Amino acid sequence: MQELQGEDTGNLEVNDMANTRSPAVAGGFYPSDPEELREMILGYCDAAAKEKRSVSGRLRGIIVPHAGYIYSGPVAAYAYDLLRSMKRKPKRIIIIGPSHYAAFPGLAESGYDAWSTPLGDTKVFSIGSHTVMDFPGAHEPEHSLEVQVPFLQVALGEDFEMDPILTGEIGPRSGAEALSSAVEDALLVVSSDLSHYMPYPDAIAKDKQTLEILKSMDADRFALEGDACGRTGIAIAIALAKKMKWKTQLLKYANSGDTAGPKSGVVGYAALAITEGK
Repeated sequence: MQELQGEDTGNLEVNDMANTRSPAVAGGFYPSDPEELREMILGYCDAAAKEKRSVSGRLRGIIVPHAGYIYSGPVAAYAYDLLRSMKRKPKRIIIIGPSHYAAFPGLAESGYDAWSTPLGDTKVFSIGSHTVMDFPGAHEPEHSLEVQVPFLQVALGEDFEMDPILTGEIGPRSGAEALSSAVEDALLVVSSDLSHYMPYPDAIAKDKQTLEILKSMDADRFALEGDACGRTGIAIAIALAKKMKWKTQLLKYANSGDTAGPKSGVVGYAALAITEGK
């Protein structure tokens, strides 16, 4: 499977920034050719749009998978199509996701001024929380945040900036507290797959249990029992949503056996919306 492979900058132009993160998984998890990449994302979003998923209230965040695009892209598109159709698009995005390569306490920003993808460069800001550290080394090989950036670039255009944050060992409420002031004027993107490499019917049953725990808005239980590689990020989102009186809504569930892989051992994917108000 492809998952196994492959501050304010004033008038400074993004392309002039020396401190720019280069893509680590372009050509593996997603196409390195800009035209092919854009067409792939638009195709997924157009297909999702045909099912006319809608949410009530103000969109405050999304939960999306992070495998290779041929596997999880069709599911992630259900959430990104919501962003694409927003009349007032968010200018700031906070992305949180798991670190697959480094272990550390707390939350880790990338320390870069910009991130590059085949579709261009996106400026990076910092939420400025004393509980968040800079850890570029953890970000350099990591795919969980990177694969969200081309989707954001297509859905939002060029007029946004982002803070990519990796989750380490941290409790849901501590993580929510670190992000709570920053999400007042930013949209939250949580990157996570669900169960890994179970037979197709077992994965569906396991993922159903995980999504039921998420629906219950019990962050501590999800942190302990949720079967998801990014369960820390999801647990933080649940704690944050509960604090802010937000809700979650499932947009789409599928697994790699439904999209582009065999059914003998699948990876589960879900796209959810986090909303405020009725």
